Amino acid sequence: MSTALRHTEYYNMQDILDDLYERSINNATKGLGLYEHIISKENILLAFRNIKTNTGSKTSGTDGITIDKYKIENVDEFIEEIRKALNNYKPQTVRRIEIPKPNGKKRPLGIPTMRDRLIQQMFKQVLEPICEAKFYHHSYGFRPNRSTHHAMARCQFLINNVKLHHVVDIDIQGFFDNVSHSKLIKQMYNIGIRDKRVLTIVSKMLKAPIKGIGVPTKGTPQGGILSPLLSNIVLNDLDWWIANQWECLKTKQTYTPSSKIRALKKTNLKQMYIVRYADDFKIFTNSPKLAIKIYHATKGYLKNQLNLDISTEKSAITNLRKRKSDFLGFSLKAVAKRNRYVANTHVMDKKMKNILEKLRYLIHKIQNKPTPQTVMGYNAYILGIKNYFRVATHINKDFGKIAYRLIKTMYNRLKPIGKYGKPIKPSETYKRLHKNNFRTYKIAGVYLFPLGDIQTSNAMNFSQDICNYTKEGRLKLHQNLRTDVAIEINKMLKMPYGKDNLEVVDNRISRYSMQLGKCAVTGEFLTCNQVHCHHKLPRHMGGSDEFNNLVIVHKDVHRLIHAKSEMTIERYRNILQLDGKQLKKLNQFRKVCNLVALV
Repeated sequence: MSTALRHTEYYNMQDILDDLYERSINNATKGLGLYEHIISKENILLAFRNIKTNTGSKTSGTDGITIDKYKIENVDEFIEEIRKALNNYKPQTVRRIEIPKPNGKKRPLGIPTMRDRLIQQMFKQVLEPICEAKFYHHSYGFRPNRSTHHAMARCQFLINNVKLHHVVDIDIQGFFDNVSHSKLIKQMYNIGIRDKRVLTIVSKMLKAPIKGIGVPTKGTPQGGILSPLLSNIVLNDLDWWIANQWECLKTKQTYTPSSKIRALKKTNLKQMYIVRYADDFKIFTNSPKLAIKIYHATKGYLKNQLNLDISTEKSAITNLRKRKSDFLGFSLKAVAKRNRYVANTHVMDKKMKNILEKLRYLIHKIQNKPTPQTVMGYNAYILGIKNYFRVATHINKDFGKIAYRLIKTMYNRLKPIGKYGKPIKPSETYKRLHKNNFRTYKIAGVYLFPLGDIQTSNAMNFSQDICNYTKEGRLKLHQNLRTDVAIEINKMLKMPYGKDNLEVVDNRISRYSMQLGKCAVTGEFLTCNQVHCHHKLPRHMGGSDEFNNLVIVHKDVHRLIHAKSEMTIERYRNILQLDGKQLKKLNQFRKVCNLVALV
């Protein structure tokens, strides 16, 4: 079970959110008091728990407060304080920072204060199930359980199976900066969020003053917790407008999906499908004539219905049989294979250049400071790009090219400080991730991950049955949960050492890899922020940091293994709800630590 779902169940919010989702599906949200759900004790505590686990919780807003300083001393007082702040809500000033983009430009981010982040999270939790019930099924950005890989799989399906080889790319000019506030509030109302108190507070959130700039009159602030949900609400109208032209067109007669498509093909209607990831989208169709019509119609729709302009320089119509089209860092092309056309996907040219530059920089860093940290930083980057681009059909070719261009750089910079050859007794992590025994450098006792050792992984279409807000959907999610150890190892490699030495850090990752990312007690898959490393024989009793003395467990399980006070034991038993078999395993660990067994 994911952390967010575990928290939702622990704070007894799951049934409420499920009910909101079902009401939204049945268009029954009129007269529903959402505000009461938002300010409920359970929802406030759930929001606090969720922002605590967010990576951004260590970043402070204009008041300088991070999550570490934002502690709950007295639960009832804390809840009262938050409710009071919402009575006559005035958002605090937003801190503005600029993040460099790969093209050299900068992306402005607005960082709200910790109090406002908590309030936004409270709103997001209650509004998301209502929106999810109404969102179009092929929008993939900033939505639960969906990813760029699902968007790429859908593109490949439309090229390979539906045989659509003309694509319309539309670039919205400064989308996040130009969203109309009044239009967005109307769209929220239309989607089923009809509580006036909620709409008023969201309206105030949109007008939160930005330090050094003032009060915005339009746009959704990038960096706010609620912003991704709001931007999906804005573009959901576009998704359905496209879908209703063909795919979801209402017909008088009832058809099966395949017979409906056959019947539609006999009409003069335009065949089109949209694949959207946040404000980045493609519309697939089957002829250049239709593509031109769709381009102009979409441009008009965005302008007239959503008050948004397009960038004509960045928007284009592409015949995929002749030219490639870029999307989410990948390039797509329809290539002839036997008697049909299939999708060939590569790493985008621009991204190839960026990767090469970044790797040269990281190699230079290792040369200047040959330590385990710099090597692990390099490995984390390699693993990150492998995880992201692995669904490209020609990834081995693309990464092979980059590796070839790095040969000289690596030889000149790393030969004097490392040893080159096939790995001898590499760590469990290395063995799990690299099966082909490529030659690589060993520096400061750590092997560099070889870039060229990669195989294409099939991009899987998103299963529409998966949903956080139905029992069946959650069951499907748990069955389908891809225990993606490599993604979590990548995050673990980036984590600061703290007081641990290299041996513990390396052995912890290796042990996690060997356990396939699963907790030794509960058997559930652990994400990097849930992982704790337990010394079977504690250090204070003479236990070592060796691989065989370590085991990976969920952080709450680890606290329960070492818990002594009745109150702590009771608390973590309530959270974990261990069955007999799990409790037996936990007690085996407690016994070695000379602690009494739990019954």
